Amino acid sequence: MTDTDTLRRIAEALERLAPPHSAPADLIAHPAYHWDGRSLAAVARFAPLPESLIVGVDRQKAAVLENSRRLAQGHAAHDVLLWGARGMGKSALVKSVTGALQAAGLPLALVETTADQLVSLPHLFALLGRTDRPFILFIDDMAFEGDDSGPRRLRSMLEGGSEARPANVRLYVTSNRRNIVERRQEDEDDTVNARDVADDRLALADRFGLKLGFQYPDQPAFLAMVAAYAAHFGLEWDESDALAFAHQRGGRSGRVAWHYAVELAGRAGRSL
Repeated sequence: MTDTDTLRRIAEALERLAPPHSAPADLIAHPAYHWDGRSLAAVARFAPLPESLIVGVDRQKAAVLENSRRLAQGHAAHDVLLWGARGMGKSALVKSVTGALQAAGLPLALVETTADQLVSLPHLFALLGRTDRPFILFIDDMAFEGDDSGPRRLRSMLEGGSEARPANVRLYVTSNRRNIVERRQEDEDDTVNARDVADDRLALADRFGLKLGFQYPDQPAFLAMVAAYAAHFGLEWDESDALAFAHQRGGRSGRVAWHYAVELAGRAGRSL
């Protein structure tokens, strides 16, 4: 047997062992997709919270809803950065707005991926650009550390570089950091380069046409969140109990309000 025959047999064996290629997802048929860096798969169950349950962030919700409606209607729309306090519904807001616009009959779809997949996004853009359907490319909890090359790559995508996203795709990014990139004390202490470092850090966040901040709620806003969940699911609740629950968990947030609703349902022997 020749070396060529041996290599051919090895290749054939590896091909049999490899998992079959999944059929590409229909870009028109599904409300949401997931990009893993190589393929686009439909989300099996896209069930965002009703938009009416996203409370305490009315200004931010109105802005995201209006921008997303423009995108869904084929009009000019911004890339969006949602930054700020953890557990304040940034991710839930993007999904609920998408669901609300889909329920209104608009063809908008959501594509979720992670910051780890930035290098593969040009391939994703090529796929999404084959259709006129509008897409929100959603990257949750983005943050860059140290000398990561990610910020420059993302800037290129946002600002019309060689890797820019097509006209029917807009990036929606959430981050706990206002400027996405970490602040390092050694950079702040370097008086020679401090201005250059600050400008470079701001350069990424400034590429987003719409930037929305989220802060932790005060007590009335937190109780309004609890009340919205309780009313929607028909749960009995008590203000002092809700505040004690938040105190036990280190503070108030939209996520804590949701966890309290889950606790109430569990106490009542119900599912949500």
